[in-house]
Amino acid sequence: RAAAAKADKIYLATDLDREGEAIAWHVAEAAGIDRARRRRITFDQITRAAIQEALKHPRDLDADLIDAQQARRVLDRLVGYQISPILSKSLHKALSAGRVQSVALRLIVDREREILAFVPVEYWTLDAELQRRTPAKERFTARLAKIRGRDPELHCRDDVDGVLKALSGATYTVTRVAHGQRVRNPQPPFITSTLQAEAGRKLRRSPRQTMALAQQLYEGVNLGDGEPVGLITYMRTDSVHVAPEAQAEARTLIAQRWGESYLPDTAPTYRARARAQEAHEAIRPTSVLREPNAVKQYLSDEQARLYELIWQRFVASQMKPAIYATITVDVTAAEYYLFRANGATLTFPGYLAVYEEGRDDETADKETALPALTKGELLDLVRLLPEQHHTEPPPRYSEPTLIKALEEHGIGRPSTYASIVAVIQERNYVLKEQNRLRPTALGMVVCDALLATFEDVMDLRYTADMEAQLDQVAEGKLGYVPMLNGFYGAFAPRVERAKQT
Repeated sequence: RAAAAKADKIYLATDLDREGEAIAWHVAEAAGIDRARRRRITFDQITRAAIQEALKHPRDLDADLIDAQQARRVLDRLVGYQISPILSKSLHKALSAGRVQSVALRLIVDREREILAFVPVEYWTLDAELQRRTPAKERFTARLAKIRGRDPELHCRDDVDGVLKALSGATYTVTRVAHGQRVRNPQPPFITSTLQAEAGRKLRRSPRQTMALAQQLYEGVNLGDGEPVGLITYMRTDSVHVAPEAQAEARTLIAQRWGESYLPDTAPTYRARARAQEAHEAIRPTSVLREPNAVKQYLSDEQARLYELIWQRFVASQMKPAIYATITVDVTAAEYYLFRANGATLTFPGYLAVYEEGRDDETADKETALPALTKGELLDLVRLLPEQHHTEPPPRYSEPTLIKALEEHGIGRPSTYASIVAVIQERNYVLKEQNRLRPTALGMVVCDALLATFEDVMDLRYTADMEAQLDQVAEGKLGYVPMLNGFYGAFAPRVERAKQT
């Protein structure tokens, strides 16, 4: 306040999202900064060039963004402050409920109930290990795909034994060899949710830990010349947009390092999901020329690993797709039994030269090569491999898959994902076991109590609709007060009923 009193101009350079806009407004109010002297500037990277550019384009505070943030805070307090005391009184325990966290809890509880109600069903697969009649005697495995032109129905051991009996002494003949090509495209650069997911898979970091490290990389690191420099762009974003100058820099690096053959004819553009804030950029290095090995010595191990992940993902996103040569082989036995094998060989690595995305499903099929088989070729059976399976329930959510589900339902925002998954664990509504989220007995009781009384607040579509309305407030299409009145008109009577019941 003392400094502001002496200044001719005051630049408000808080974060570039709604929260940042509201903070800038609060600072201006608290420091007594009149409208004539205040200037709002934004940038998505803390580098000299970005800040100098921002200073050339000051603007006034955006009242619509401030209203949207205020509306979110009021909404969350109306829900939290009014439901929590009722919940605590009902269950004789100090408890709390949150507008978005309660919906996240419901997703976890609903999934747990699906798992508890799941009845496994037995089924069998039948593979044939086959060998060529060549000097090299190459072997490969094919799976039973059709019986008399229909999908095999192997529900029990008796079904399998019948097939094994029919195949006894059968001749195995290659009846089809189909060659093709598959293109595997790179993923877009990171947004908040995908960064949290990938850091969870590859670095074993929670969303909150990931965001803390990303904040450090964003705010800046001293790279030895006495001046800290921001290494990545703003890490709370849902946009996959990339600045043209960043794409141009990446293309130069790719051509020099991997060659022109790895460079697409034009810089790729990626499609953001609905309601993404296109004014923001994806998460990327502020300069792709700062390669991970060059900055590693100035970073902690954890910072270095996260920076490398962001750098690799961004560079890969600007490269050509990977290309596979595919082969599908059908082998017929005993006239009616068709076995099929699929193979793929990487012929051009493209972006895979830099980066490959992790998978939530660690049992996903790996690519395998098949020998150069020809139609009409006779094969020898090495052995038949029947295997019993049981259908499995849907898996419990991990932190990344829960965030992905919230994002798909349009619930929460990049700035809130990490706190949502942390808060429901801190409240002991959810436990993390083997990186999966399991509701506690308390969590299930709380979820049921809220669902019975505040069905709207616990409804995914309703919560997503509230997010959409907040977006409309931010765009100036909906007034802050009418929006809250619309919510509270239906909510207040429910609170009164809940107090009685």
